[in-house]
Amino acid sequence: MTPAPRRRGPTGRPAGPRSRQNRPESRWSRPVLDGARLTAYDVLHGVSSRDAYANLLLPQLLRERAADLGPRDAAFTTQLAYGTLRATGTLDAVLTGLVSRPLAELQPELLDLLRLGTYQLLDLRVPAHAAVDTTVALARAIVGTGGSGVVNAVLRKVAAGGTREQWVEALGATGDERLSLLTDHPQWVIDAWRDALGPEVADAELEAALLADDEAPEVHLVARAVDRATLIAESDGLPGPWSPYAVRLEGGDPGKLPSVRAGAAGVQDEGSQVAALALVRAPLEGTDARWLDMCAGPGGKAALLAAVRPEGVALTAADRSEHRVGLVASALRDAADVDLHVTDGRTGPWEPGSFDRVLLDAPCTGLGALRRRPEVRWRRTPEDVEPLADLQRELLAAALDAVRPGGVVAYVTCSPHTAETVDVVASVTGRDDVEVLPVAPLFPGVPDAARGGALQLWPHRHGTDAMFVALLRRTR
Repeated sequence: MTPAPRRRGPTGRPAGPRSRQNRPESRWSRPVLDGARLTAYDVLHGVSSRDAYANLLLPQLLRERAADLGPRDAAFTTQLAYGTLRATGTLDAVLTGLVSRPLAELQPELLDLLRLGTYQLLDLRVPAHAAVDTTVALARAIVGTGGSGVVNAVLRKVAAGGTREQWVEALGATGDERLSLLTDHPQWVIDAWRDALGPEVADAELEAALLADDEAPEVHLVARAVDRATLIAESDGLPGPWSPYAVRLEGGDPGKLPSVRAGAAGVQDEGSQVAALALVRAPLEGTDARWLDMCAGPGGKAALLAAVRPEGVALTAADRSEHRVGLVASALRDAADVDLHVTDGRTGPWEPGSFDRVLLDAPCTGLGALRRRPEVRWRRTPEDVEPLADLQRELLAAALDAVRPGGVVAYVTCSPHTAETVDVVASVTGRDDVEVLPVAPLFPGVPDAARGGALQLWPHRHGTDAMFVALLRRTR
């Protein structure tokens, strides 16, 4: 007997599965709901209600619902969830004038639904009737008939206002306010990027940098215990231009590749690979036998260091979080000779001067990886910077104490913010036992990356996260 065709939602995608007789009906099983939009909503609500991280929650939900969401639906879900989170500031600016009370006073579920529908209308080529009708159906199931009426009325006003550009014009935004609404970055982040790019950079490049920060990033692989040519053949990818271990993919699931499943390769932004390789390439005086990754979680850089270290080099990896040390152990897999520690790098169990090379990938605001963590741009605030900079200075001082005279420290952040980068480095360069080593000459093929003596990568220039790398040598 031929099975009945699956019921399809208003957009033509399969709707959620039918509820079975004599089984309590769940929100996920209601057939009238569009599965992709429901999953995107669940991500939004997880982020807004319990501070979940979208890059962790979304893959979990997609795995759980794989039977009902095919590849196209999963891609649409990702676009909806990440896009709505990224555009929150602009969406709220549009919605503010269309509801009768402050957005903060709305039922949180209702606000998440309004953002989800508004994003489809402003930024996606979804017909207005489909965006409105499917969001209203979600609202009816989640917040009830009264809430669905609000969603219907507000979204019809949004649709009548036209595209994002038309709404920005209608809001009367100019200057940096307009740039904020067009590029989905809060003003303080725009200021930080402008400062990091430097006064000689034109406004056109600043806008290009911010827009590149909104693009979904390519998947970058790192070939650790496998030849890069083999990984390229497996993945049908292209060699990364900056790291000799990098492979860039246009799409696909890297977790299905044999080398990734075996732990011989992994997913790692090419900028992170460059940061780890900067430590390896730094000129050293004296012996080269002991390396330390001081804040190693979740383990990507430690795994690359373990793979490329010369024979006989002992690697220690530490993190103050037991969970993150577990992630490091998982990333290292077969590198059983790595010494793991659950410890704060500022008070580690090692003696001063124990190491020849130290990698300090310091905790930071993450402003350089906003492409991968779309909610961070609205979750972080300017008030977060100073406490993190204090911690970074303390960790850098400890890293310099941990390295021997003649040894090298690589200071790395996934943020271009001046307070977290060049200012932190400047806090130790006044010491009479510290010398700054230029990083850019170690990567002659990487253009436009020098930031003083440090290296600064950018999404719009290099196709990587905005990684900062400085090298410091303990002098004799």
